[in-house]
Amino acid sequence: IDMDAFFAAVEQRDNPQYKNKPLIVGGKPDSRGVVATCSYEARQYGIHSAMPSSQAYRLCPQAIFVKPRFEVYKEASNQIRQVFSRYTELFEPLSLDEAYLDVSDSSYRNGSATLIAKDIKRSILQKTDLVASAGVSYNKFLAKIASDMDKPNGLYLITPEQGAKFVAELAVGKFHGIGKATEKKMHDLGILTGADLKNKSLVFLLQAFGKAGQHYYNISRAIDHRPV
Repeated sequence: IDMDAFFAAVEQRDNPQYKNKPLIVGGKPDSRGVVATCSYEARQYGIHSAMPSSQAYRLCPQAIFVKPRFEVYKEASNQIRQVFSRYTELFEPLSLDEAYLDVSDSSYRNGSATLIAKDIKRSILQKTDLVASAGVSYNKFLAKIASDMDKPNGLYLITPEQGAKFVAELAVGKFHGIGKATEKKMHDLGILTGADLKNKSLVFLLQAFGKAGQHYYNISRAIDHRPV
């Protein structure tokens, strides 16, 4: 489960005058600050997290800049985690606004992860008035990617039958955990997609990427044994 534009969504919820407007949570435009989160309205101007606030201002001078209120975000995050605990004890927060949930043994909704995800999204909206996206799959790597596929307010399923084909067609830059530097290195090695990555031997990947090579070898095959 991954909340949509979390800090910005909280600000728009608490300040109705910010709704449907480009909103940036972070440093002031005339400071050396950066964008912590921005609303989807701001993203249409090419603004994204970690961008210098001065650059965000140049892209969208009419954007509203607000200082982060971390105590309020933590409170909302705690409410969201209370929702998670209704459905499973096995959840692993990654940050204030996202978490992995293992519902393998859940009896809710006859064990249907997709229906459980729908329920969780609905419960979060009822409790916090905030929107979450969900990714449903059989391991953490695929569930994380799935959660980004259909934002905002998304629900995306990757079944065990679809996993290998999905990864094969995916650009390596879309792989969770592969940043800009690694993406460039892979491109230089002729690795553009999951299929290209899968074509490289384990020895090659270990030589090129060190210990991370084993992880890349596995995820190119849609394998991820990390527990929640």
